[in-house]
Amino acid sequence: MSHDSEAPVTPVQAFEPPYYVAVFTTVRTQDMSGYSDTAARMEDLVKEVPGYLGMDQAHTPGGLSITVGYFRDADALTQWRTNSEHRAAQKRGRAEWYQSYSLHVAKVERSHAFTQAEGTQGPTPMIVRPGSGS
Repeated sequence: MSHDSEAPVTPVQAFEPPYYVAVFTTVRTQDMSGYSDTAARMEDLVKEVPGYLGMDQAHTPGGLSITVGYFRDADALTQWRTNSEHRAAQKRGRAEWYQSYSLHVAKVERSHAFTQAEGTQGPTPMIVRPGSGS
């Protein structure tokens, strides 16, 4: 995910379920040399995976980082997990960049989103449920 501070901040849209999420939460070490370049490469690389839907990220000043990757199906997630460049970055992350991390993978069965309508006082909800389209 781009770290451009002038880009609008928006979450990844709601998708038609089912789909998968991978929630990667880390506490980083003090030495982050090489991390930004590797993270940018991983962002470019994951976009090449058929079935990749998007990513949300959040960071705290204290070093906690949460990345949520969205994938259409388990095969797309497996393709990302087993990518050789991604595996090498994982190994380097354990050796250099992460004090600790957790990974949670889940199948999404319900999804909805909300966006405040521009120029109005009321919300414009968007609900996506299995079999409902959008």
